[in-house]
Amino acid sequence: MDTELARTFLMVAANGNFVAAASRLHVTQSTVSARIHTLETTLGVRLFQRGRNGAELTPAGKRFLRHAKHLVRTVEQARHDVGLPEGFHDVLTLSGRIAVWEGFLPHWVAWMRGAAPDVSLRLEIGFEPDIMQGLIEGTVDIGVMYTPTSRPGLVVEPLFDETLLLVTNDPQRPWPDPDYIHIDWGTEFHALFSDHHPEMGAPTLVANIGWLGVQQVLTYGGSGYFPLRLVRHYLEAGQLWRVPQSPQFKLTAYMVFPRDSDSATLKNALEGLRTLAREE
Repeated sequence: MDTELARTFLMVAANGNFVAAASRLHVTQSTVSARIHTLETTLGVRLFQRGRNGAELTPAGKRFLRHAKHLVRTVEQARHDVGLPEGFHDVLTLSGRIAVWEGFLPHWVAWMRGAAPDVSLRLEIGFEPDIMQGLIEGTVDIGVMYTPTSRPGLVVEPLFDETLLLVTNDPQRPWPDPDYIHIDWGTEFHALFSDHHPEMGAPTLVANIGWLGVQQVLTYGGSGYFPLRLVRHYLEAGQLWRVPQSPQFKLTAYMVFPRDSDSATLKNALEGLRTLAREE
């Protein structure tokens, strides 16, 4: 079976409609429809029930879901295994938000090098939609992110809580701050920020990466909400200050991984993440 058909099936199942799947796959909706039709013809069953609310898996589609994931993973694993360096017996791919690469995930890499020196690691930076897509397709083994979405066959497990602080480059800078930079930490953060800072209108400076926001504030001035892990050094060095009387927010980091995997390498890697998270 063409793995492209299985990938398309998984994308429709994950997004719940053909239009979103087409957008994520960078193809037309008619291409997605044709692929699903070919797959249904090949299997002799109907995989999706189409309706005004999108496309829902039929009982047969739900049964095929596990096989489609296994098919894609098998192909990806074959690609990885062919390219394994000599002396290594397995490979594992982890993709995470850049903020969790700051100070946390490098410790995990060091932990893995000690605990599993014969496992080749593939490390990526990504945003939630791309990380989730990689998990669904089997090209990513573990995703570490802030705002995962629930998907069939994937486990979403809380890893640790970040503390978001409102910091500024100048303790005398007034608030509300016209140079405030709003970081996209997810819908929950947007809601909390709006509730606690009604005096602020729509942000005029927005970034999707916390590291980018920190550099902007350090270089050109301003303020923003950042994880304590990212700014602790600057606070201690007197380069940044907390905005007085500003509330702090919680932001949970999650790890996402396949539910039905029996990989000893994956289980070991997850245990390493849990161990380090308890030390945060």
